[in-house]
Amino acid sequence: MMQQLRNPKNVKLISLFIAAIFVLGCFALSVTQSGFGKNAMAASSESAIGVVNYQMIVSQSPDLNSVNDAMQKEIAEAQKEFNEKSKSMNEDEKRKYYTQLQERLQNKQKELMDPVMKKIEATIKKIADRKGLSVVVEKSTVVFGGVDITDEVAKALQTAK
Repeated sequence: MMQQLRNPKNVKLISLFIAAIFVLGCFALSVTQSGFGKNAMAASSESAIGVVNYQMIVSQSPDLNSVNDAMQKEIAEAQKEFNEKSKSMNEDEKRKYYTQLQERLQNKQKELMDPVMKKIEATIKKIADRKGLSVVVEKSTVVFGGVDITDEVAKALQTAK
């Protein structure tokens, strides 16, 4: 199982999964705070809505490489630690210890990804404000319409290294 965590594809998938959950949470928060009633419907016809491909932005983030490198080191350390400490454990103790290590790795990934996500959010907000967009949602949830700001956000993140 630890070998699977070492795989860069798995680290990337976990990162994208976390990003997707975050985006859906932001979308839900924006819907609940808008009141989504008659007033919200009237306001939506007057306001601009932006869309962004969040997964693409996260995957192209220049900071993602350093996060992946740090996670690879953490995974290697956890694997080494598990191999050393589990020698004298029975199977049940090994399972429990392995679960603890997985939780620790998940917490570390969250800790490493939080600054990246905040930077992406701030960049999205800056571009949305500049374009006069009142709401920005994940592109995959939009059937029609919206101003796509994905490329602008990606470029801004690349130049903000």
